[in-house]
Amino acid sequence: MLNEQSSIHAIAEEEGFFIKNISPLAGGDINAVFLLDTSEGKKVAKVNEANRFPGMFKAEKEGLEALKGSNTVDVPEVLGLGTTGNITYILLEYKARAPQKPDFWDRFAQDLASLHQNTNGQFGFHTSNYIGSLPQHNGKHESAAEFYIEERLEPQLKMALENGFTFEKLERSLKNISEAIPKQAPALLHGDLWNGNYITNEQGLPCFIDPAVCFGPREMDLAMMKLFGGFPEEVYLKYDEIFPLEKGFYERVPFWQLYYLLVHLNIFGSSYLPQVRSILKSFS
Repeated sequence: MLNEQSSIHAIAEEEGFFIKNISPLAGGDINAVFLLDTSEGKKVAKVNEANRFPGMFKAEKEGLEALKGSNTVDVPEVLGLGTTGNITYILLEYKARAPQKPDFWDRFAQDLASLHQNTNGQFGFHTSNYIGSLPQHNGKHESAAEFYIEERLEPQLKMALENGFTFEKLERSLKNISEAIPKQAPALLHGDLWNGNYITNEQGLPCFIDPAVCFGPREMDLAMMKLFGGFPEEVYLKYDEIFPLEKGFYERVPFWQLYYLLVHLNIFGSSYLPQVRSILKSFS
């Protein structure tokens, strides 16, 4: 069991700073998250037991660095990463908050479109990472369809079947989804872009957090944004002006959302089953 106070002080000793104050932060469903007032200024610490999610914080570091390296979106800087005793942690830059600027959503669309214009020779990423608390595979593929079916849908469907959920005409649904995915270049994705994974920074502009990065089909980020709401329609319109979407994007949204719904099914259980089955049925 994680002893939060002693964990934070062990991290401070490991990293060579002194703690003035510790405040819990929201968003700690998977990891415990704290704002630390230290001798080196404010930092955010994410902490967990070292054996719970192996490599999670290393993957987060690499994802944040990939986003930062694109020079397109604001992300917190990674200040430290390590393990002390049975505790693993990542230290992040603290982003002070300010009210959103009037052009916040225009800037969000511009940043996202710029991010997605970063491409790669293949779909995938140089390492696997996590989507929520589940492993996310990022094997290399030449086509968006191969990547989405083999690295996204099939691992989650396998897990769902092992969890006792059943689906009709699965093979036909996957074939039809695969055939409906247009040819496209790999895009650098945030990978888990729901409305809890951005904040407003000190300049009143968007800052992306908690990525699940890969080079993938760019429509996945936009479909995830639509899944749980929280983004105004102007974001999609502005994005489409800057980086026009392939014809038929809105018809494809459900099968991109299928991946994220399967993740929720495998984490949270059967309340997501009707949506998953409905999408699969619509492509059978």
